[in-house]
Amino acid sequence: MTAAEKTDEYDLIVLGGGAVGENVADRAVQGGLTAIIVESELVGGECSYWACMPSKALLRPAQALRAAQHVGGASQAVTGTLDVRAVFDRRDSFTSNWSDDGQVKWLDSAGIDLARGFGRLTGEREVTVTDADGGTRVLRARHAVAISTGSEAVIPPIDGLREAAPWTSREATSAEELPKSLAVIGGGVVAVEMATVYASLGSTVTLIARGELLSSMEPFAGERVAAGLKELGVDVRTSTGTTSVRRGDDGVTITLEGGEEITASEVLAATGRSAHNRDIGLETVGLEPGKWIETDDTLRVPGSDWLYAVGDVTGRVLLTHQGKYQARAAGDVIAARAKGEEVDDAPWGRHVATADHAAVPQVTFSFPEVASAGLTEAAAREAGHEVAVVDYDLGWVAGASVYEDGFEGQARLVIDTARDVVIGATFVGPEVAELIQAATVAIVGEVPIARLWHAVPAYPTISEIWLRLLEGYGRQSA
Repeated sequence: MTAAEKTDEYDLIVLGGGAVGENVADRAVQGGLTAIIVESELVGGECSYWACMPSKALLRPAQALRAAQHVGGASQAVTGTLDVRAVFDRRDSFTSNWSDDGQVKWLDSAGIDLARGFGRLTGEREVTVTDADGGTRVLRARHAVAISTGSEAVIPPIDGLREAAPWTSREATSAEELPKSLAVIGGGVVAVEMATVYASLGSTVTLIARGELLSSMEPFAGERVAAGLKELGVDVRTSTGTTSVRRGDDGVTITLEGGEEITASEVLAATGRSAHNRDIGLETVGLEPGKWIETDDTLRVPGSDWLYAVGDVTGRVLLTHQGKYQARAAGDVIAARAKGEEVDDAPWGRHVATADHAAVPQVTFSFPEVASAGLTEAAAREAGHEVAVVDYDLGWVAGASVYEDGFEGQARLVIDTARDVVIGATFVGPEVAELIQAATVAIVGEVPIARLWHAVPAYPTISEIWLRLLEGYGRQSA
C-alpha cells in the first residue's frame, strides 16, 4: 500500500451521491449502520443540478404567466413578457449555482461520510476510490455495496450527431444564453418539457420525433401536448426520422428522412437514457458494463448476498421519486439483514419496491401538463386485466372553469372490473400534477369503487373529476 492509499471499513458503501444514493445511506444509518457515499461530481446528483429541479424552475415562470393570462381580471394586469435573464437566475438559485456545499452539510448532519472521487468495484465488498489528484483509497464493506450511479443521456447513432456536439438534458437545463433557435430530437418527457421551456422563453423550436409524442402514455396525452406545443409556436414533426446532423459556422443543419433540411442554433438529443455504469468495475462481479443492473424487489442483485443496485441504474423506473422509494426499501433491508432481523419481502412489504410494477406516478410538466399513475389501458389489457375505461372532459368540471377561463383537459380511469378497483389514471390539463396523488393512493391501496364513492371531493375544485369519473363507471356497469 502506498502512502497515498488508506483502507476504511463501513457497513455500507454507496456508489453515487445523488438523491437515491443519499436515501439509501440515510435509511441504513437510521437503521444503526455506518455508511459512506462515493461521488465524483456533485452531491445531490442529476436531479438537483441538471434534471428535476432546474427543469421545473425553468418551466414554472411561463406556466405562472399563462395561468394569469387565462383568468379575466388578472389577464388585464399582465402586460409584459418573461424576463429571460431573471428566469435563468431563478433556475441558478435552485441549483445553488451548482455548488453542493448544502448537500455535503446535510450528509454530515445525517452521519454519512463522503469520499470525493471516482469509485470502482475491485473485489467482493471492495471499492477503490481515485481522487482528483490520483490518490487512492480502498473501502471495504462489512455488509453491502449499493450501486446508485444513475443514468445518462443517449446520443442516438444518427450520422454526424455526436460530432455536432449536441445538447443533452444537462446543457438544456444549465444553459446561460437563450439560443435563437433549437431543434429537439425526441418525443419523450425531456423533449416535450425542453421544447416547452425554450418556446416559452422565445426560441424558435422544432421538435422532431420518430414516433408520436409521449408514446408510453395514453394516446390522448401526446395528442394534447402536441397541440399545446403548436400553440406555443413549436414546429412539431411526428413520425419523422432524422438521417444526419452537421454543425457549421452558423449553427446546425438537421436532415430529415425525405431530404428536408432544418437549421437551428442548437440541437438537443432527447431520445432516452442508458445505464451510467460503464467504468465502475462491474466485470469484477460478473455484470456487464453499460447494461441495466437486474435486481430482485429488495433491490439486491441476484446471486449475491452483498451487492445492491438502486434507482435509474436498474432500469426499473427512471424517475427520481421512484428511485427514492426504492432507496428507502433498500436502505431498510440492508440494515435488517445486517442485524439479522426479519425481512418483510412480501408484496407491499416494507423491504420491497412493489409499486415499481403497477403503481408508478409520473408528471410531465409540459403545456398542458400530463399526470399519470398505474397502467394505461393498453398496458392493463396486455397484462390480462378485464378493464373498463372511463373518460371525461376536465373542462366540464365546475372547479376547472373557476380555475381558468376556457380550461381544457381530459381525464381517464382504467378500472379492473374483476376486482372493481382503479389500476390506472391519466389527467391532462393545466396544473393537473396535484391530482395524481389521490389516484396513486387509490391504486396502491386497491380501494374498492364502492368505498371511493365516499371520498367526497370538495366543491368547486378540479378534484370533482373523481365524482364524474365514478358516475361514468356507474353508468357503464349498470
